[in-house]
Amino acid sequence: MREHPLGTTVIGSYPFPSWLEFASGNLSKFGSADIAEMQEDAVTCAIADQMHAGLNVISDGEQTRFDFNLSFYGHLDGLAMEPLSPRRFGPPAHDQRGKHQIIGELKADRGLGTVEEFERLKRLAPPGPGLKMSVPGPFTMSGRLLPNSDYPDRYAITEALLPIIAKELEDLVAAGCREICVDEPSMSCYGYKEDTSRFVNIFNRTVEPVHGKTRLSTHLCFGNYRGHAVGYRRYAPLFPEFLELKVDEMHLEMAGREYCELEAITPIAGKMDVAVGIIDVKSYLIEPVEILTERIRQCLQHAPADRLILAPDCGLSQTARWAARRKLVNMCAAAEKVRSSL
Repeated sequence: MREHPLGTTVIGSYPFPSWLEFASGNLSKFGSADIAEMQEDAVTCAIADQMHAGLNVISDGEQTRFDFNLSFYGHLDGLAMEPLSPRRFGPPAHDQRGKHQIIGELKADRGLGTVEEFERLKRLAPPGPGLKMSVPGPFTMSGRLLPNSDYPDRYAITEALLPIIAKELEDLVAAGCREICVDEPSMSCYGYKEDTSRFVNIFNRTVEPVHGKTRLSTHLCFGNYRGHAVGYRRYAPLFPEFLELKVDEMHLEMAGREYCELEAITPIAGKMDVAVGIIDVKSYLIEPVEILTERIRQCLQHAPADRLILAPDCGLSQTARWAARRKLVNMCAAAEKVRSSL
């Protein structure tokens, strides 16, 4: 259980400042020192916004990544460069992202870069809040890689990535990281048609080396690329098997689904902390504090305050910064309002 009831957290990603969006499209104009300075400045901005909101747990906003997982492929050996988008016109959606061809053994001898991200976050963050790092799990990572004769299907690719991710988690713990979210949205997106027990086995083997050595969480959502879902948006097919995930905290998106299946948090809270998404990252409605306090009290009917954590539905990278900032402020204000009345 957390130290304080009704804790507030984020999933990991946060919007880029507008100047970083521009600079990332013109990196050839900058030197290495300029780029390092931009990275630190962007993380500083993300930290400042989260601290202003009053979050109990913050991240680096994943300011040095492309999306929550895309940059990780750049750390892997054995891949060809990503091909051009297979669909370049029409409404933006998941099918516009190409997949990497595997051309050799999948390795990451230099790691996946999260330790460097964590060291930066430690250096720049003020005392007080918990520091969280998010790492995509092997099944989610496998989704952007094309099978070949050596890796004949998605599960074979997943097995090759599993020890790489596990080693990254170990390195983060060794660096002093006390909270890690192993992000597996693909499991929640496809659990309705796959063997959920197999998913649990994959996940638990991934986290086994660090289980009990850091606070582990996982984020179950249905996709948010360009603000669109991609999965079958029901949690029921995942349970009860997912109650066996070796985590201290499980996060479920709820706001964007109008709190459908809110009762699902009851059995979760019986085994671990449950983080409920009460901020809809796909909507530009700035949820009023009054509505959020009502929703929090609704959640308290299904989980005790010392097991309940409040968060956005998903990472905030696909939400404009002005909206993300205001949504987090209201979320934290609502949490404090309810917390003070307990």
